[in-house]
Amino acid sequence: MEYRYSNKTLGMRPSIIRELLKQMSDPQLISFAGGNPAADSFPIRDIRAFSDQLLASDPVGMLQYSVTEGYGPLRTACRAFANRQWPVVKDSDEVIITSGSQQVIEFTAKLLCNEGDVVAVEEPAFLGAYNSMRGFGAVLRGVPLQPDGVDLAALEAVFAAEPKPKFFYCIPNFQNPTGYTTSLAKRKAIYRLAVKYGVPVLEDDPYGALRISGEDVPPIKHFDEEGAVIYAGSFSKILCPGMRLAFCAGQPDLITKMVTAKQGSDVHTNVWAQRVCERMLTQTDMSAHIARLQAIYREKANHMMDRLDEELAGAVTYVRPEGGMFIWAKLPDEVPAGEFVRRCLEKKLAVVPGSAFYTDSTVEQPFLRLNFSTPTTEQIDRGVAIMAEVLAEMTNPQ
Repeated sequence: MEYRYSNKTLGMRPSIIRELLKQMSDPQLISFAGGNPAADSFPIRDIRAFSDQLLASDPVGMLQYSVTEGYGPLRTACRAFANRQWPVVKDSDEVIITSGSQQVIEFTAKLLCNEGDVVAVEEPAFLGAYNSMRGFGAVLRGVPLQPDGVDLAALEAVFAAEPKPKFFYCIPNFQNPTGYTTSLAKRKAIYRLAVKYGVPVLEDDPYGALRISGEDVPPIKHFDEEGAVIYAGSFSKILCPGMRLAFCAGQPDLITKMVTAKQGSDVHTNVWAQRVCERMLTQTDMSAHIARLQAIYREKANHMMDRLDEELAGAVTYVRPEGGMFIWAKLPDEVPAGEFVRRCLEKKLAVVPGSAFYTDSTVEQPFLRLNFSTPTTEQIDRGVAIMAEVLAEMTNPQ
């Protein structure tokens, strides 16, 4: 039978990262391609202990259906966690627990976009967000990203143009794929432009706790007095992604509509994961846990950057990230990124071409996204050596 697919599917594209990771069954393959947390970062003993306790004391509560907006004590704990450094989630905001921050992006696009509506996005940006927005028929308007955040003049031009964007999507902390951090001045400016032009901001913050250098910067949501910012926080990178837990804070009317959207999607987020997460947030030293994560990622990031500096000095350039999981590397202009990626894969190294993170992924870009959180120290050494071998072959052919 031939299926007649909807118009909305026309903009959906497979994730090149997921396609590359299908090859990870090869034990010899080294991956700089994914965005998985370090395996030794998971609080396995605490998760096991709390799960056992809860299943023993309240098995029905752990295994039965629950409310769509999320387990009440976890929603309260999420407010406290988000506000641990600055006021972020306001008393006037409502909170919903979602199945990962990807679901926040999906629901925002579903609630705000009709087919043909414009969404402003950082460019390059998280390709999973692009796919979610395109899945609801949105037209993406990329705004160039600079090392200190989005180009403000370009952002204002997009906000001022007709049709006006339904919202602006950004990752201010250690952005995916670039690792860039939006400066305090630009965060304030983004908020002012959002209010001036009536364009909501979807602030995606999955990496904010993973700072390895520099000073913490408050989220854009911290400055929000107009209900202009939709804030997505995630536990995938600080607890574990398998729990699929995130939360969204925003205007009560918006969150109410997200609850309705979620009822038609998955009814509610995993109850076991929610209740274990609440115990993690309220009965463990999360500051100590986050400090341990930061130490793990600081060591890995510095090691990869040291190897890049030693093996590829003067050829591959990058901006040192202050946190997160990624390094955005620029190849020499004469080296086609697509061919470089193909040759690396032949030598058992998976890297992602930068073009995958642009609104038009068919245009080749001279960039690579390198993930340092997943590979071991030995794999980083070998992977960077492979990059050097390939670059030498492509720039000095025999």
